Amino acid sequence: MTGKHKNNITRRRAIAVTGGTVAAGGIAVAGYQSAFADTTTETSASASASATSTSGTCTQLMASVTEGPYYLDGALVRKDITEGKSGVPLTLRLTVVDATDGCTPVPGAAVEIWHCDAWGYYSGYTTANPGGSAPAESEEGDSANDKTYLRGYQIANANGVVKFETIFPGWYTPRTCHIHVKVHTGGEKEDGTYEGGKVNFTGQLFFDDDTAEAIFALEPYSKHTGTYTELADDMVYDGGGASSGLLTLEPVHKKDPSKGYKGFLTLGIDPDAENTGAGSGGGGTPPSGAPSGAPTGTPPSGAPSDSASPSASASS
Repeated sequence: MTGKHKNNITRRRAIAVTGGTVAAGGIAVAGYQSAFADTTTETSASASASATSTSGTCTQLMASVTEGPYYLDGALVRKDITEGKSGVPLTLRLTVVDATDGCTPVPGAAVEIWHCDAWGYYSGYTTANPGGSAPAESEEGDSANDKTYLRGYQIANANGVVKFETIFPGWYTPRTCHIHVKVHTGGEKEDGTYEGGKVNFTGQLFFDDDTAEAIFALEPYSKHTGTYTELADDMVYDGGGASSGLLTLEPVHKKDPSKGYKGFLTLGIDPDAENTGAGSGGGGTPPSGAPSGAPTGTPPSGAPSDSASPSASASS
């Protein structure tokens, strides 16, 4: 990892990343209280702070991006997605609100996340080279299921809140550290996964460079060496801070990053919009060795076999 954190971005690059458009299923962001609020009043009031002062509606700021080459259908509905994968603990608290209706909570929304492990490997694609120099995924010696680890759904409560227990993601070439996210509505839990409905938003969550640098110096992350892509150089992050998916992070212990972090963000969606992330704007080439066809192995339990292939789009 090289250089200091850079938060500037040219307008031309921002347009290139987002396609110069604002998607109907865009993302809106609120502050600290909203992400951790457990009451409707707190959630709605904080979310409204990101809106225009007169409209009372969330401003949709971030265009949806592609789901990337590592998406798999059939992720399990569960709070803890680690499956024993080693890394710095990360608790994600995400709040889903209706950006078209005064930032009111969206109970029942299904939030789906997936990300790589500490060495840059995704479940289902454990032989894809993460770039740089990293041990083989099989050398981790954990008990994780190679088809399902670090993937999962949570269903929003009455306040639109979901919570995940996971680990801080690693990195892979040519991307910065990130978590993929989809927000679904209209479906239901079935056979341990989420079926039906539609995808309202497909996006990515990001981490500030200073925090990432501190974590990547720790075991097991430090066994993956090479050039880490900072936020300002990433092909997807457009420099907009929280409105572009940058998580607010709170350390569990200020002087010891190994103790973990809490991350939070509010996602403002249009429940009538649909964006699966398949073939949409943004993206880039996947890392060397990334599969272009079927994943290495069978899809997660409950996933239809004909829907497990990754998107042809390459927003990694």
